[in-house]
Amino acid sequence: MVASMTAFARKQKEFDWGTMSWEIRSVNHRFLEPSIRVPDSLRIVEPVVRDLLRKRFTRGKIDIQLRVQGKADQGSSQAINTDLVNKLNLMSQQVLALCPGAQALRVTDVLRWPGVLEENGPDDESLQQDAIALLQETLDEFAASRQREGEELSQLIRQRLDAIRTIVDSIRERLPDILARQQENIRQRLEGFKLELEPNRLEQEMVLLANKSDVDEELDRLATHLSEVRRVLKTNEPVGRRLDFLMQELNREANTLSSKSIVAETTLNAVELKVLIEQMREQIQNIE
Repeated sequence: MVASMTAFARKQKEFDWGTMSWEIRSVNHRFLEPSIRVPDSLRIVEPVVRDLLRKRFTRGKIDIQLRVQGKADQGSSQAINTDLVNKLNLMSQQVLALCPGAQALRVTDVLRWPGVLEENGPDDESLQQDAIALLQETLDEFAASRQREGEELSQLIRQRLDAIRTIVDSIRERLPDILARQQENIRQRLEGFKLELEPNRLEQEMVLLANKSDVDEELDRLATHLSEVRRVLKTNEPVGRRLDFLMQELNREANTLSSKSIVAETTLNAVELKVLIEQMREQIQNIE
């Protein structure tokens, strides 16, 4: 299924201790370029995030952010480690007994002691597990968003493929008449040289110019490329680069068709083909 590189997803979940949310947005880019923002306390999950992105996506500039917010009605988010404070108090008394002149611990000294103040809420391991689980849900929604938009782009491309096919079939249907008119134009252009060119040479020149203006081969290649674009759109893999290459090939044939044209109808058709191909190319820039 075709996937767009432009998408957005956001998932939020409430916990006893507060709220956690992931937000992901992306735009088109030649390669996969993730930008990850997580709280310092959850930096450990960043490699996991990168690995999940690499496994599920191949292109796009992806901005992903994790927000964690504690509940305001819980008051202070810190608690005192009473076991540690009791141990510090016991050790302080032992030191004072050995060194009567020593200064006793102050409250501020105790509060600054590493580990005395603990954060309320889940332990780090639980928080990491919750973050990764919520990330998986957000990535599912993000991937679905890319696929929905990709399907819309695919429909737009198919509409233009139908329009191009109609033009190609129309040219092919009128090709005998076009070639006859081209030959007549050649005769008229060479009319003034009749006296200067031998009959055989005149006929050779007409055949040469007719061959140069024959667009049947270009029409065959256009039809082949159109069929290939439709086939690629049905594959279940990233197709953006392949489609971009096919747009170059379609444009090449349209240019050749234009350069070979002698009658105005073929020239106008070639111009319309190039417009439709450019419209497809612009849409394909957003496809993964």
